[in-house]
Amino acid sequence: MNGSTSSPGPSTPTRRVHALDNLRATMMWLGIVLHVSVIYMSRPSPLPWHDDQSSSLADLLVAVIHAFRMPLFFILAGFFVAALVHRHGLTGMVRNRLRRLGLPFALFWPPLFVACALLGLLFLHRMAYGTWGVDRSLLPRGPNVPQGPATMHLWFLWMLLWLAVLTPVAWTAVRALPAAVQQALQRCALWLGGTPLGLVVLTLPLAWIGAGYDHGIVTPNGSFLPPLAEWIHNGLFYSFGLCLHVHRKALMARYERHWPALAGLGLVGFLVTALLSEVLAQPEASAFALVLVTGAFTDVLATPVSATRHLQFWMALAYNSASWLWSFALIGLFLRHVGQPRAWLAYLADSSYWVYLVHLPLTIGLGALLYGLPIPALAKMLINVLATTALCLASYHLCVRFTAVGRWLTRRAHIRHSLGDPVHAT
Repeated sequence: MNGSTSSPGPSTPTRRVHALDNLRATMMWLGIVLHVSVIYMSRPSPLPWHDDQSSSLADLLVAVIHAFRMPLFFILAGFFVAALVHRHGLTGMVRNRLRRLGLPFALFWPPLFVACALLGLLFLHRMAYGTWGVDRSLLPRGPNVPQGPATMHLWFLWMLLWLAVLTPVAWTAVRALPAAVQQALQRCALWLGGTPLGLVVLTLPLAWIGAGYDHGIVTPNGSFLPPLAEWIHNGLFYSFGLCLHVHRKALMARYERHWPALAGLGLVGFLVTALLSEVLAQPEASAFALVLVTGAFTDVLATPVSATRHLQFWMALAYNSASWLWSFALIGLFLRHVGQPRAWLAYLADSSYWVYLVHLPLTIGLGALLYGLPIPALAKMLINVLATTALCLASYHLCVRFTAVGRWLTRRAHIRHSLGDPVHAT
């Protein structure tokens, strides 16, 4: 410490707001990388359309980004909901969330659903016949495919809206508890988010839920009535975000100080997940691995289903531990190094909501256009990511930023300079 007071310290509220806004914007942009990478996976894709070229890098990007992106989104969402409650009360928070989540979902979901469905059918027609066309018989069927309209990538808005609406119930219930119980719960939340054993406790319910999913990884099914497992899984990260706001000074300072160690431990958890995934792909090895992990010396070859479920539990434990650790590490990293206000970061943060809303049909349409071209998968991925980013930002700047829609999405008013340069207006 040099005693200088010329700039705010790393934990001041101003830096924290800029850092978390920049972090949220970065996670929004990673959605483009994720949804493009899915098209070029070498392993079975969660989406029905895929390119004729594939890359193992696409598999790695999907696995890594999925590990922390949505968990971190829900943590940040809970944090900002708690901040809204403290500023505007429970009723004001609900009004804000209805305006910021419910209204965009109601207005954007219908045209986005039609666009994604049409572009998806065009992509499937290209895959099946090599020509452009629409054939509804190509639509996938299966237990994991939503029956009826799907929420698509807007499932996050849909689930977050309901979590926010239900927050006043839980908030009121906690406030009605005796003061001693409330203090005990606060100490428990601090322990969960700030100690290694607390991290294990946070991860155990996620591992229990993940054991019922392929490779132990909970994936959204996109239906308007998602299964209970998704509510619990995402609700736990959201609830932690609520608690993080209460202990923001202590926990954020800890994450900021130890983010490299948290990132390294998260990498260990991810590598363990990858190792168990390879084992799970070999049925005979799965049973023997169960013996090594659990010590259950039985006739392991006679119970392959049990062995698979047990391995999926341990895989989910490792994967979700990486989700927590990487989420904490990214919060600390951005607090430490990306907390200063910068014009280009502020611009990306302002555009992030619009980019999140409109990027998916662009990735599908560009993927269909690139299908069949004799170029490597990595080149197609790069073209798709850059083109989608450019189109999203261009549409934001030309059609949204200086309009009422821009004020509604960003909560900021911008005026256009006479030469076309954007100028912030308070």
